[in-house]
Amino acid sequence: METNLIMEGVKFMFLGMGTVFTFLIVMILCMNAMSSVINKFFPEPQASADSSSAGAQKDKKKIVAAITAAIKYHRQG
Repeated sequence: METNLIMEGVKFMFLGMGTVFTFLIVMILCMNAMSSVINKFFPEPQASADSSSAGAQKDKKKIVAAITAAIKYHRQG
């Protein structure tokens, strides 16, 4: 009698885990399909290499200046 209850428990465990696994696989496939559709109709704009590097240098300098000012203010109290 106990063997049947244990086997039924194992069956339910595999049924539940199989259901969750199947759901996750379907969800991943749907997300990949949605991502490819969105990228197809709304691609990200490509920045030119010349303007992006100059803008990035300015941004980096501003960030370094802000961090330096914050550290200096913190040390002063």
